[in-house]
Amino acid sequence: MKFLDLAKVYIRSGGGGGGSVSFRREKFIEYGGPNGGDGGCGGSVWVETVDGLNTLIDFRYQQHFFAKSGQPGMGQGRTGKDGDDIILRVPVGTEVMDEDQETVIADMTELGQRVLIAKGGNGGFGNLHFKSATNQAPRRANPGQEGVERTIWLRLKLIADVGLLGLPNAGKSTFLAATSNARPKIADYPFTTLHPNLGVVGVDNVEFVVADIPGLIEGAHEGVGLGVRFLGHVERCAVLLHLIDGTSENIADDYNTIIGELEAYGGELAEKPRVTVLNKVDALDAEMRAEAKAVLEEASGGPVMEMSGAAKLGTTEVLRALRAEIDDNRLRAHLGEAEDTPWQP
Repeated sequence: MKFLDLAKVYIRSGGGGGGSVSFRREKFIEYGGPNGGDGGCGGSVWVETVDGLNTLIDFRYQQHFFAKSGQPGMGQGRTGKDGDDIILRVPVGTEVMDEDQETVIADMTELGQRVLIAKGGNGGFGNLHFKSATNQAPRRANPGQEGVERTIWLRLKLIADVGLLGLPNAGKSTFLAATSNARPKIADYPFTTLHPNLGVVGVDNVEFVVADIPGLIEGAHEGVGLGVRFLGHVERCAVLLHLIDGTSENIADDYNTIIGELEAYGGELAEKPRVTVLNKVDALDAEMRAEAKAVLEEASGGPVMEMSGAAKLGTTEVLRALRAEIDDNRLRAHLGEAEDTPWQP
């Protein structure tokens, strides 16, 4: 299934039905009167988060959603039928934005959350509504209210506990494959990962979700490379895992490039807890490894861990360090201990 995290959707709520102009005409009844009913209300358009979805692929093949209009009122005081609502079912973590792609209408971060996007039009009053002592035979009725038509954007920001950061070919997908059952595409050329991948990793009887996003390069926040579309996926993460290629010739520059992109992207992304890891240490001898670690510690100004995703060296220690940065309420118990407890982001 193709990963889709951005979709343009055209919606329209239903218009209200018009009121009826009708008079009571029955045999052997001396005094008739107005009996036109009100029109039915138009259907509304809702957005609701549901379980079991992790992509917006459903909106790739259908972008138009039009709710039904209400039926007109009828004689004998009968009200028209209301139009059926339309519900757009989206995964948890979806942002609903206006047509300008900047104004956030709703941020769907909880399972079962429901937001009204376009309200259906009210039905018009029939002439029965206007009957009074001074106007006993009204011949007027209101038309129904028109529906709302608008264009919205749906943007999915994955809700994961850990976000993987690094330059292309830093070993992010290899780490995800080594620690989880996810099987992302892995190759020896940059930008192998074109779409985010999710994996569930476990350590010390707890599990958490790791998001692997495409590699970032300098200028990613301005649209260079692939990263500008996917930086949003790590906004909701509790901790960031920053992987640095230990075989690189410019380790300090590689580190500063990613940190600069986080700061330029804005928000609280640069302030999130980070675990810095020197990756691919299995390709270095002891002297080169010590030198690379010293350079990275100086650039980051903090502790640096060593790991090799391909050889699975130090991955458990890295997972434990990540687990220590995640709040307990985001973690879920190991499946073998709590199979009946559904996990909520």
